[in-house]
Amino acid sequence: MGIKLSILDQSVIFPGENASDAFQHTISLAQQAEELGYHRFWVSEHHDSEQVAGSSPEVLIAHLLAKTERIRVGSGGIMLQHYSPYKVAENFNVLASLAPGRVDLGVGRAPGGLPRSTQALQQGVVEAASLSDKLSELQQFVQNRIDDEHPLKGLRVSPIPAVPADIYILGTSVASAQLAAEAGLPYVFAQFINGDHAIAEAAFDAYQKGFNSEKGTKPKLILALSLIVADTQEEAIELAGEYKNVKIHLENGKTLTVGTLEQAEEYGRQTQAKFTVEVKQAEITKGTKETVRQHLLDVQNKYGIDEFIITTSVKDFGKRLRSFELLSEAFSELPV
Repeated sequence: MGIKLSILDQSVIFPGENASDAFQHTISLAQQAEELGYHRFWVSEHHDSEQVAGSSPEVLIAHLLAKTERIRVGSGGIMLQHYSPYKVAENFNVLASLAPGRVDLGVGRAPGGLPRSTQALQQGVVEAASLSDKLSELQQFVQNRIDDEHPLKGLRVSPIPAVPADIYILGTSVASAQLAAEAGLPYVFAQFINGDHAIAEAAFDAYQKGFNSEKGTKPKLILALSLIVADTQEEAIELAGEYKNVKIHLENGKTLTVGTLEQAEEYGRQTQAKFTVEVKQAEITKGTKETVRQHLLDVQNKYGIDEFIITTSVKDFGKRLRSFELLSEAFSELPV
């Protein structure tokens, strides 16, 4: 392909299906992605959800690695705020030892669920470390290079893989971009969650200007977006038409994106915080392979995007596969 393309799959449970169906679709899509030449295949983390099956990316990644041969497989992402960086590093060191050079560790800032699941995941935690501190620890543990001043100096994170997992920071804000820049790590902006183009531009700018190259790394900017390709423009519009973006705006200024209006109402039942709900048409890039190709090339040229990670939540699995086939064709047809 003339441009680096990857896939994020959320193992969505569509009406009439169950979790087993959703996972079988994820496996089939990963295998198809490998055949089509996609660069990487990521799976998400969601909790206490009737709509999404993937609550444990690490387990699913292990299975996908066994079902594929070459494609990189990883998390989009692990919600690090809930977990011990040491245990996350152990999990991914096992995966990287099983499939050297094929494992990605994408780290997210979102809770991955509503207040009830966050409470369950953080049970017993009195005062959690900041995400920045957890990320610093995670980098040290994954690389088995613990700082001399760290209280756990000398600790080994076994097993020690020949090729550790690559770490990526996922986010939807300037703050997440700054975190990735400070850590000297690749940054993935999730436009399918936050479709505010002004925020995306500000995040891209903050990342590129603030990138810390002292660790010998270079900026790597990735855009994750919802995309549907069909044989005709009309079909693409029809497939995209029913999807909405539901946001909860809290009185403290924070914003949370959920899948449905019902989830937003459930959030209200689980918390005493005041909030408002905003429902908008989902931010979906859609069209034929020619129009979508031109759009991605324009975005790449405008912002210096190194890679696109595509999520496509089309209920008809055959049409979902067809979308990824057409996208692959679109870029394989470019002159070398």
